[in-house]
Amino acid sequence: MSVLIPKELNTILDYTPQKYKDMYQRVQRATQVLTTDAEPEVAPTPKEVVWTRNKTKLYRYISDHPKKHKVPLLFVYALINKPYILDLTKGGSLIEFLVERGFDVYLLDWGTPGYEDKKMKLDDYIMDYIPRAVRKVLRKSNADEVSILGYCMGGTITSMFAALHPELPIRNLIFMTSPFNFDNSGAYGAMLDDRYFDIDKVVETLGCIPPEMIDYGNKMINPMGTNFGPFISLVERADNENFIKSFKLLQKWLNDGILFPGEAYRQWIRDFYQKNKLIKGEMVIRGQKVNLENIRANVLNLAGKNDLIAPPHQVEALMNAISSEDKEFKVLPVGHTSITYGSQATKITYPTIAEWLIKRSN
Repeated sequence: MSVLIPKELNTILDYTPQKYKDMYQRVQRATQVLTTDAEPEVAPTPKEVVWTRNKTKLYRYISDHPKKHKVPLLFVYALINKPYILDLTKGGSLIEFLVERGFDVYLLDWGTPGYEDKKMKLDDYIMDYIPRAVRKVLRKSNADEVSILGYCMGGTITSMFAALHPELPIRNLIFMTSPFNFDNSGAYGAMLDDRYFDIDKVVETLGCIPPEMIDYGNKMINPMGTNFGPFISLVERADNENFIKSFKLLQKWLNDGILFPGEAYRQWIRDFYQKNKLIKGEMVIRGQKVNLENIRANVLNLAGKNDLIAPPHQVEALMNAISSEDKEFKVLPVGHTSITYGSQATKITYPTIAEWLIKRSN
């Protein structure tokens, strides 16, 4: 680490104990990171657009590695933030990891909604977008079946899609920190209680929900840890360039939020957090009741032991609701984000998914 020290401080620093010199340099480096350092490059894995609809793009990842598995894999992300958390940096990318192991990998990127998309509902994503993307994947890969990995809210949406489309050839489903039972949702439940949180007034006032509001809600789960913890760690570890790289990557992603279409948000809060309709079998999408028993594909359901956004009990609830004979629930020693990026992700999450998929993709 090279930090320039102003000349006028040289004399003072000559008589300063070394630990305080080190602290000064860490504070100065942390200041550079937050004010003048360039933003990191993200989403390094090569890809091409193979289908579009409205703002949504379907990407297929390009690789020199030969395809080893017959069943292609489609990633479905949440309507919150951007999906490049799944392909954050070389050596820290779940997508790169699977591409290098011979999987034909696709990503459904919802794009960046605008105010004109405020009427978009979960129904539209589940009944129009995902089915067409799946059919495109099957045609492009010349495959008879498909695997789908849903992360966070993307997994909850995928479960409804799979339950409503038994005609589509889905062999494998992987859910990663996806909530299914919202009955005991902790701080979220308290904040979103319909006695205090008027979802209709919120949507009618805002149209689309700004990312700052979503981010604020997430940070209120652990306000001290999420608001101040990363910056305290930055000062303490500013002499570690590997830590700084990870810090900048995650901060870029966390601050790169997108609008949440108002009608979809209304459903997400009312039907899930306030009424818990999915696990009760009361969820209706475009006139059809969502019956999770219709899911018969092989299922790997992953939770994070330290996840405050979708705790393990919310994730595990899926297991008794589906009809799959081959189904497995695992709790990994990670959090909601560290399940897909970080040292534990590369050591545990990536191999767990790859090994499970390899056995079921030929």
